[in-house]
Amino acid sequence: MGLWPFEAQEFKMANMEKKGSHVKRQKGGLITMPFIFSNEVCEKLAVVGFNANMISYLTTQLHMPLTKAANTLTNFGGTASLTPLIGAFISDSYAGRFWTITVGSIIYQIGMTSLTISAILPQLRPTPCKNDAAVCQEANGGQLAILYVSLLLTALGAGGIRPCVVAFGADQFDETDPKQSTRTWKYFNWYYFVMGVSILLAVTVIVYIQDNIGWGWGLGIPTVAMFLSIIAFIIGYPLYRNMDPSGSPFTRLLQVSVAAIRKRNLPMVSDPDLLYQNEEFDTSISIGGILIHTKHMKFLDKAAIVTEEDNIKSSEEPNLWRLNTVHRVEELKSVIRMGPIWAAGIILITAYAQQGTFSLQQAKSMDRHLTKSFQIPAGSMSVFTMVSMLATIAFYDRVFVPIARKFTGLDRGITFLHRMGIGFVISVFATLVAGFVEVKRKQAASAHGLTNNAHATIPISVFWLVPQYSLHGIAEAFMSIGHLEFFYDQSPESMRSTAMALFWGAISAGNYASTLLVTLVHKFSAAPDGSNWLPDNNLNKGKLEYFYWLITGLQLVNLIYYIVCAKMYTLKPIQIHHKGSDSEDGVELTKKV
Repeated sequence: MGLWPFEAQEFKMANMEKKGSHVKRQKGGLITMPFIFSNEVCEKLAVVGFNANMISYLTTQLHMPLTKAANTLTNFGGTASLTPLIGAFISDSYAGRFWTITVGSIIYQIGMTSLTISAILPQLRPTPCKNDAAVCQEANGGQLAILYVSLLLTALGAGGIRPCVVAFGADQFDETDPKQSTRTWKYFNWYYFVMGVSILLAVTVIVYIQDNIGWGWGLGIPTVAMFLSIIAFIIGYPLYRNMDPSGSPFTRLLQVSVAAIRKRNLPMVSDPDLLYQNEEFDTSISIGGILIHTKHMKFLDKAAIVTEEDNIKSSEEPNLWRLNTVHRVEELKSVIRMGPIWAAGIILITAYAQQGTFSLQQAKSMDRHLTKSFQIPAGSMSVFTMVSMLATIAFYDRVFVPIARKFTGLDRGITFLHRMGIGFVISVFATLVAGFVEVKRKQAASAHGLTNNAHATIPISVFWLVPQYSLHGIAEAFMSIGHLEFFYDQSPESMRSTAMALFWGAISAGNYASTLLVTLVHKFSAAPDGSNWLPDNNLNKGKLEYFYWLITGLQLVNLIYYIVCAKMYTLKPIQIHHKGSDSEDGVELTKKV
């Protein structure tokens, strides 16, 4: 199965055009994908290679208590998923996606280098524990400071990479060209597939190196790979199709809000055609198409009502703090409409986050031997998540979509809203199953008299955890890719980096929600006898299954919420000027994208 299974003629048409006797290469197209993907692959190799085993690093190398280590991990994940909002703002407003990715990658490189040095130099870590665990010394303030500064730099660097790489790759396909516009949904599938392969490599090879050779090598290899990817990404610059930044999208949203408030007392016009429209003015921020008026949120339409004070006869631009075009009003409506769907993704990420914390601790306590001399690193258990995700993506792209297309008539098979809904349902089963597996694990510990021994290996196969890991992978193949499609497709063209940042913002909120949930459960489940659902030192004495089932209940409520939001959601209507139509100049079509 080739990575880009398109006909050779389509590839040539996407990248070349003939002018007279000369052949001129167009910007963008499939040829740019290796350069763009190399950056994302190495970023994922670095961050996942560390995150997959980070709980082990914090507990065994820095000697943190389990709950503190789990919260450190989710806080870092939350911060790294929140910084894309900053990167998206800079990209959409000033720098453009290429330079934002480049600078972000360099900052990420500095953070990874610092992290690698801290893993190599013994004085930057506490002394190893002696046989008696009671004399373990936790990392001091200086050692933790180096760790946190390194993580902060990687989080800031990720903020420049994550919101821009996805949108930058999609930018290489021209939406105004019918031959390319239908390729974006397939691009998202293969983007996630390539990312999944890099994650698979991270949770197997990199984690194995960390556990068996050392953290210096385990972090050093991704650091070198990141350096090489930066060079490859920059080399591809002449081939890229770059979109110029169109000014701060947040300023435009604020201008519409202010204008609507200032004109709140005006009566609404009877005919939407009387609202202010200026296609020439809006083309600078939306080359692919102009948003048309929708009937929802009529209060915001007042920002486009023309009054004598607006003085639009002047050749100068209107005062955007008083008067905005219909397109700019619809930009704000689009963002508001996406909000409820965005929020639905938070709880799913909260559930998914447990794979890197408590599910990993479950794996560490179980029999992980494949042979007498080789055992699976606990951090590599997420390989089952990745394999399931990759298999699901391939099945979805090659089998499911062609079959579904015959029934729905949609090029992408089913809508991204349906795809996300399937992911939500599967995620519910993932945490439900995880709770029952934890009951089985504790029964095995009790049967062998190991309940009080936190460090003993329980004679139960780690493969009991495969169903929960696999279900999470299948859920991600549906939900996360559907989420990406949703944000890119439904966001205003000038705000696509910001839209990708919203995707990462949901991941950030989900990680922070996990931190809050773990903290609250740990606090309120504590009993006078010292028992706790989520104990600090001995998972065998806890009630982790109750925690999993609590998340299952939250996901069920969230699923109902999502179904209501999806049924009420209105797709973005846009007027597109297609290239290569039957008419000489093209034709404008009004459609819901």
